[in-house]
Amino acid sequence: MAGWEWDDTLFSGAAPYYQRGRLPYAPGLADVLAEALRPDGLGRLVDVGCGPGTVGLSLAHLFREIVGVDPDGGMIDEARRRAAEAGVTAKARWVRIRAEDLPAALGTFTVATFGQSFHWMDRDLVAATVRDMLRPGGALVHISDLKTERRTVDGLPHPAVPYAAMDELVRHYLGPVRRAGRGVLPHGTPGGEAEVLTRAGFSGPQRHVVPGGRPLERTPDDVAAWLFSMSSSAPHLFGARREDFEADLRRLLWEASPSGLFSERLPSTEVFIWWSGPHRAS
Repeated sequence: MAGWEWDDTLFSGAAPYYQRGRLPYAPGLADVLAEALRPDGLGRLVDVGCGPGTVGLSLAHLFREIVGVDPDGGMIDEARRRAAEAGVTAKARWVRIRAEDLPAALGTFTVATFGQSFHWMDRDLVAATVRDMLRPGGALVHISDLKTERRTVDGLPHPAVPYAAMDELVRHYLGPVRRAGRGVLPHGTPGGEAEVLTRAGFSGPQRHVVPGGRPLERTPDDVAAWLFSMSSSAPHLFGARREDFEADLRRLLWEASPSGLFSERLPSTEVFIWWSGPHRAS
């Protein structure tokens, strides 16, 4: 990410599209974490880069309090709204700050989660800070879609979502280099989380894969919401051409599936659990 700097437009306007557009984590994620972490219901969870509360809200029943932090005001507003819908407002707190601004007097926690957010941060700084925020024996949980699996729509009733054609349409409007906020990311975001977390003093990891695979039915509205939920195609990037882009996107989707329906399979979820001390390494 050399030459790129974070700015507050990274996910500008994307929050309303998240719940509809993003594919959910695999069912059973909360059960897997409950088995691995054995929370007693009295601990505190900090969800770092919480977005609209996707991870934190799914785990709220396992903790006395959940605290979500995210730098995007729209995401924080959406998390608050969803917490109210779920009836957990009393045990949920949402704070608009960057992960780099932690600990922000938020106290100590038993678990910290990162749901496909760690790659946007100053990872060495954030990892070291979060380790200091965890109580002895606490855990950092890194959650993402399983990137290595091949998902097909073989045997499903509708065409696949035309992701390659959509990517080409985005490049036509926004240029050939991936956009990210006010800047570009020609080489994408970094990997190598294991090296970063080991440097910060975490031990582990313990790896779990929560199986996905169940068929999903997606509409053009769902697919458009997925695209606008991404940092590389967030609504603000299209400026005055957004209506033209959306018209072309709808045309592309109609041509790909005149029935107006697409098939997709739910991704599996990959979980890495890192411990703040050496005694729970696996």
